[in-house]
Amino acid sequence: MISRRAFVGTVTTAAASAGAFVRSATGAAHASMIGELAATPGDIADIARDEDFWFRVQQAFTVDRSFTNLNNGGVSPSPLIVQEAMRRHQEYCNTSPPPHALWGELEPQREVVRERIARKWGVNAEEIALTRNASESLQICQLGLDLEPGDEVLTSTVDYPRMITTFKQRERRDGIVLKQFKIPIPCEDSAKIVQLFEENITPKTRLVLMSHVVNITGQILPVRDVVAMARTKNGGIPVIVDGAHAFAHLDFKISDLQCDYYGVSLHKWLTAPHGTGLLYVRRDKVKSLWPMMAAESKLDDDIRKFEEIGTHPAAPCLAIAEALTLHQGIGGARKEARLRYLRDYWAKRFIGRDGVRFHTSMNPAYSCGIATMQLSGVDTRKLYGWLVHPKAKRHILTSPIKHEEFEGIRVTPNVYTTLDELERFCDAIEYVLKNGVPASMDEA
Repeated sequence: MISRRAFVGTVTTAAASAGAFVRSATGAAHASMIGELAATPGDIADIARDEDFWFRVQQAFTVDRSFTNLNNGGVSPSPLIVQEAMRRHQEYCNTSPPPHALWGELEPQREVVRERIARKWGVNAEEIALTRNASESLQICQLGLDLEPGDEVLTSTVDYPRMITTFKQRERRDGIVLKQFKIPIPCEDSAKIVQLFEENITPKTRLVLMSHVVNITGQILPVRDVVAMARTKNGGIPVIVDGAHAFAHLDFKISDLQCDYYGVSLHKWLTAPHGTGLLYVRRDKVKSLWPMMAAESKLDDDIRKFEEIGTHPAAPCLAIAEALTLHQGIGGARKEARLRYLRDYWAKRFIGRDGVRFHTSMNPAYSCGIATMQLSGVDTRKLYGWLVHPKAKRHILTSPIKHEEFEGIRVTPNVYTTLDELERFCDAIEYVLKNGVPASMDEA
């Protein structure tokens, strides 16, 4: 008679083997799907409207369709192949001796991820550090550049709050001066934006921070033009670029921008594991930028000094590779076109309507998948709460924007978003335009 312990062991082993088989089969199916996407012919504009193409993309995700996430600009879900890669790497680190698995085997594999990202976005692998998010990447630059008391740093009033807070802390700690200026919302004049940056530079300006895509409006800013202008001022002013909402959203190469520093969150538009990001530092700027955590002097000229954060999981970083593979299978230009198509699909239903104001340009030169809309007389936070509240039976997640200069709900679909989900969102907005936001969720 088989013992209870032996029976449990047999069942456990069989379950593990079955799970491995299912994961292997699932991985093969998704690899085949990505190959089919990459091989699909067609004009970019036609592909953007091809629901059969995007249905296959949607099946790569495991999202609960009873809840609609239109805040992918905050955090996007990862596709199944990324989740499986995370699980595979994490399981390996807990079955093999962790010190050997983490430092001896998996850590070196970061170099493949680094090289693939660098090649895709047109830069040298020695210019890419793998970080945990855009905030970490940008703060490495904001805190790691030498500044003297009285030195000015320049940014706009619509840059990311955490980055503004970082400079305000340096004001208190180091005596630097933060200078901010307003950008028209929206703006369809790149020359005007460059002019505003230039007009606010003084002889004391030592550093510029700007967004590639403004997170609260989706405004695309003329990074390359601002960088070129800043290089003519005060012996060459370096520019830190917040690329959290541009990377894997717009189809471009970092090398095109000619900037000095570029920080990214990969868990937004690349759909990489949550808590992954990257920092680009131009090769000749690496040595002069201090890391946020101390590194040995032998790493002074090594991009990896920005990754010196102590013991950390290998799984999130390595699983970036699977997200990159899906992105490449879709194609950057196709993805940008689809995101703009999804934005237009819902936004054009309300453009020109009484009581509706957009803080985002619909001109494709100045925006893509992000749009922020304000309903006259409607409190943005109440609207946000009604859309997401269980009693309202909508289960739609957006992002409420309350800024000193404007307010509205930001809507950010992603490649897995369906047209049906956007229709449900539009129907909800139609209800509010007709009836207002119910005073009580019980009335919804």
